[in-house]
Order: sequence, then C-alpha cells, then structure tokens
Amino acid sequence: MELFKYKEPVNFMGYSRKFGILSLVLVLLSWGLIFTKGFNYGIDFAGGTLIQLKYNKTAPIKQIREDLAKNPAFEGANVTFFGSDKEVVIRTKSSSKKVGKDIGDEVRTLLKNTGNFDVRRVDMVGPKIGNELKQKGLTAMALAILGILIYVSVRFEWRFALASVAALVHDVSIASGAIVLFNVEVNLDILAAILTLLGYSLNDTIIVFDRIREGIRKIKDPDLAGIINESVTRTLSRTVLTSLTTFFVVLTLYLFGGEIISGFSFTLLVGIIVGTYSSIFIASPLLMWLGFSVKEYRAKEAEKKKREKEKEKLRAMYEQGTL
Repeated sequence: MELFKYKEPVNFMGYSRKFGILSLVLVLLSWGLIFTKGFNYGIDFAGGTLIQLKYNKTAPIKQIREDLAKNPAFEGANVTFFGSDKEVVIRTKSSSKKVGKDIGDEVRTLLKNTGNFDVRRVDMVGPKIGNELKQKGLTAMALAILGILIYVSVRFEWRFALASVAALVHDVSIASGAIVLFNVEVNLDILAAILTLLGYSLNDTIIVFDRIREGIRKIKDPDLAGIINESVTRTLSRTVLTSLTTFFVVLTLYLFGGEIISGFSFTLLVGIIVGTYSSIFIASPLLMWLGFSVKEYRAKEAEKKKREKEKEKLRAMYEQGTL
C-alpha cells in the first residue's frame, strides 16, 4: 500500500544537518534533566510501601494525610489521587520492618474516620531488593545494546552497527528526558517499555538499512546521499503505516488503560515518535558522517561474489571428477 506518490526522491539528507542539531539539543537537554532533576523512582527501585485505597465517595485526601501523620511508620508519606477522585495511593519509604502488624489492618485502623474504603493493593519492597532490581535492569539494558551491536555488525557492516546503536542511545535519552520532565514514576513497567522501545526502534532502523543496502547494489548513483534519499523514500509508506498503527494502539492504552499502565504507554508513545524520526533523520545520515564509502562497499561485494563463484566452480569440478 502506497500512501505517498512521488516522482522524485525526497531530499531527506538535505535536512540532515538541521535535524542533527535539533536531536543534539534534545539529547543534551534530556541528559541535563536526568543529572539535575533525576528520575522519580517507584518502590520497585527505591524500596518502600505502596497502598491503594478506593472510597465509595470522594476521598478526603487532606484528612488522610493528617491521620497518617499520627503514626511514625507513615512519616513523610506521599498521598495522591490515582485515576479518579475516589481512589488514592499512599507511598512511603517505610518497609514492612517498621510496621508492627499487617499494613492493611494498620491503614484501616488509622483511616477509620475518613469514610468507607477498600484496600485494593499493598506492595512492599525492601531497599536492598529495590537496589538489586535497579542494577539488574541496567544490566539488562546494557546487554541488550551490546547484543544489538554484535547482531548488526554481523548482518551489515560496522558503520551500520554504530549508526543503529547511536540512534538507540538517541531514542532512549529523549524518552528518558520525557520521563523526568513529566515526573513519570520509574518502575519495572517503565524499564519494560524502554526495552520494548529498543526492539521497536532497532526493527525500524534495520528495515531502512536493508533498503539502503539494497539501493547500494541496484541504484547506479555513486553518491551515498542520493542512494539514501531514494531508499528512504521507497520505504516511507511502510514506515508511516507501521508507526501510525502502533501509535494509535498505544494511544488507546494511554487514554483508556488506567493509571497502572499510564507510565508504560506514555514511554512507548514518546518512543514510537522518536524512534520513527531517528530511523530516517539520525541513523541514515550517520552513515555519511561515519565515512561510509559506496565504492568500497561495492568492491567488497564484488570480491565476495567472485569468491563464491570460484567455490561453486571448484565444487562442480570436484563432483564431476575433474579436480
């Protein structure tokens, strides 16, 4: 299905410098936010206790805070609405060691004067386990990027591998900056979203690179920029269709999926936009900036085909008994 009809290739590489500067600014701003403001870690990584309550009427959040403050175990607890004004989430850095009995019963006793409510969820993670989860999450991400680097190097060429990994770093940096900017709570769901983003963005980049490699073989133009423009233009309909269908599915999750998966879907929304953009305007120009040579690549491909023909000739001679 062709969404775009064109007579001449779109000059994507003509805008590569402008988009490169824009991306550099966004990445630097994202890093600035990460190192100055920092992530808002949830209990999965920071440790602590989370209690979700549902009232049969509007939750008296001010009274809830006042009643919780009477117990030292809930000192400094953060109380916020969760999805609606009838549900609240209580977050505290206290672990189960500081609570003398079942924390659900403790909350029911403390808040008995605030109205009728149900304790819908209680999550408790110790600081040691939270730190371990954080380290394992970072290790998983590092291993994923390393595996991607090796895979693309084997399938394509080292400049393609560096370009794809640089695009992934670009995507994850901007997505992380958005997470910090909008104060999204970082937990295992967010880590899963970032790992999903790595796979989605890489898939999009590899499809574009596949078309560029095919263009190097078939298009007679010796200029890499012209080949990239032609190749990216040919795959533009596919890229837009895939991105839009995925975007609308994730947007539906974000709008109607509730607070529990809002952080996950928000991260994917940002990632889909940034990943599609980087496949065209970041990964592809990086091939030129890394000094990729069409002439050298074609020479290597010709030598490779020559060796394959020689092997086939020797195999045929062996089978015929003439060798």
